[in-house]
Amino acid sequence: MSTEGNQPVKGTPEALVQKSGEKTLTATVFGYERPKELVKDKTIVRLCRSDLVYSTIQVLREGGENNLHAHPAQDGIWMVIKGSARFYGNDNALLADLGPMQGIHIPRGFFYWFESTGSEPLELMQIEAIDKAVENRRLDATPRRDPREQVQHIG
Repeated sequence: MSTEGNQPVKGTPEALVQKSGEKTLTATVFGYERPKELVKDKTIVRLCRSDLVYSTIQVLREGGENNLHAHPAQDGIWMVIKGSARFYGNDNALLADLGPMQGIHIPRGFFYWFESTGSEPLELMQIEAIDKAVENRRLDATPRRDPREQVQHIG
């Protein structure tokens, strides 16, 4: 997916597709620009996805924080693009206080939550790898707000 205003230069369609044995592989070219309208507390912009990995940019306004939770099948890498964030673990223990171009790796099954801590919207890159041998679900340790009310999805 590419967003309006940040169109990457793509190779020819033929160059983005290759054969690997019986399987057809397609490279994904994407760009990102912060959405002009932040309708909800959290906006998630999909960058790319495969069967094993996906990447998004999460844009959080004030109140866009999440609850203490874990993903038993996902290893996550989080990197602040703009703004600042704090990540917490069990018992609200501080894991990291991050600014632009700083990040944290959250291993599978590790309980965490995060919040935006700056005055500007937080832009947070998320890269997740999925272990196909484990059920991919979310384990909530504290109550979760209804994502339909809180989250806007783009792409």
